[in-house]
Amino acid sequence: MAQDARAISGGYRTVVLSVLILAYTFNFLDRQILGILAGPIKAELGLTDSQLGLMGGLAFALFYTGLGIPIAWLADRWSRTWIMTGALAVWSGFTALCGLAGGFWQLFLCRMGVGVGEAGGVAPAYSLISDYFPKAQRARALAAYSFGIPIGSALGILFGGLIAHAIDWRAAFITVGLAGVALAPLFRLIVREPPREVASPAAAEAGPGAGGVAALLAKPTFWLISLGAAASSVCGYGVTFWLPSFFERSLGMGLVDRSLFLGAMNLVGGVAGVWLGGWLGDKLGRARPAFYLLTPAVAYLVALPCFLLATQSQSLWVAFLLFLVPTGLNLVWLGPVITAVQHLVTPSHRSTASACFLFVNNLIGLGLGTWFFGAVSDALSPHFGAESLRYAIYCGLGFYVVAAGLFALAARRLVADWVE
Repeated sequence: MAQDARAISGGYRTVVLSVLILAYTFNFLDRQILGILAGPIKAELGLTDSQLGLMGGLAFALFYTGLGIPIAWLADRWSRTWIMTGALAVWSGFTALCGLAGGFWQLFLCRMGVGVGEAGGVAPAYSLISDYFPKAQRARALAAYSFGIPIGSALGILFGGLIAHAIDWRAAFITVGLAGVALAPLFRLIVREPPREVASPAAAEAGPGAGGVAALLAKPTFWLISLGAAASSVCGYGVTFWLPSFFERSLGMGLVDRSLFLGAMNLVGGVAGVWLGGWLGDKLGRARPAFYLLTPAVAYLVALPCFLLATQSQSLWVAFLLFLVPTGLNLVWLGPVITAVQHLVTPSHRSTASACFLFVNNLIGLGLGTWFFGAVSDALSPHFGAESLRYAIYCGLGFYVVAAGLFALAARRLVADWVE
C-alpha cells in the first residue's frame, strides 16, 4: 500500500474532504444551535444568562475535552473512520434528546452527551486530512475542513431559528439531531482509512520519543499556541453564542430576522476568513513557518476595533457589514495554527497532538467563553439592564489582545520545534 498522499486520486481526495466537511458542519450545527434557541429556552425553563452560558460551554466542554485525548490516542492506533462514525451518531443522538429535556439539569446532561460524541469528531479528522493531502496543500485542506465551523454555525442559527418559529425549540433539536444520526452510516461507507504517512528520516533518526506526546508537552511553543488559541476562543465562542441574544435585547430583532441576519453573517464572513487563513498559511508559511502564527495574531488585532464599531451601530445594514470583517478574522487562525500543531510531532502522533491542543483550547475557550459573557452580563444587569450584554461583549474582546501576544511569542520559537 502506498505511503504517500500523492498516491491517492485527486477526485476521491475531494470526495473525502467534502464528507469530512459535512460531518464537521453537523458538529458545529449541533454545538451552536443552542445560541439561537437561548431566548425560547430561557423563557420556558426560567433560566438565567449564567445557566445558559454553562450549558453552552461547560456542559459541553467537560467531556469533550476530557475524552478527546484518550480517543485521539486510540485513533493513532486504530481506525479513525470507525471512531468518527460512532462519534457522529452519539453527538447527533444526544442533540435530539435535548428536545425532550424538561429542566436545566436534563438539558445540561444532554449537552454533556453531545460533548461526549464530539470528542471523537475532530482530532481524528485532522489526522486523516494530513494523510490524505501532501504537505504543500495541508493548510488549505485543513482550512477547507474548517468551513464546517461557519457553515455549521450558520445552519444551526438558521434552521434552529426557523424551526423554532414554525413549531418550537424542541422540534429544532430533534430535527437536526436525527439528520446527523442518518448521516453516520453514509460517512462510514464513503470515507476509507488511508495509509498513515511515515516519519521523515531525520525524525526517525531522532528516536521514537522525539516527536511524541511527551516531547510535545515539553515544548513551550505548544503551550503558547494552545493558550493563544484558547484566549481567542473565549471571545470567539462567547460572542458567537451571545450575539443572537444581543440582537434581540439591544436591537429588538425577532427570532426569524435574527436567524437570517446571523446565519448570513456567519456563512459569508466565516467561510471567507477560514479560506483566507489557509491560503495565507500555505503561501507564507512555506517560506517562513512563523507566519503560521503571525497571520492570526495580526487578524485578532484588526478584528477587535471592528467588533467595537459593529456593536455600537444602530443601523442593521451597517452592523452587518462591520460584523462580516471580524467574523472572518476570528476564524483566520484555523488552517495555519492547526497546521503548525501537526508539525510539532511525528505523523504517528498527530491525532493525539491535535487532541492535546483541543483539550487546552476548548477547556478554556469553550468551557469559559459562553459562561464568562453570561456571568458578566448578569453582574452588570443591575447597572445597565437589557444593555448589560453589550458591555459584557466589550469586556470579552480583551482576550484578542492576549491571544495575539501569545501567538507572537510562539512564532519566535516555532522553527526550532518544527518536525517534518
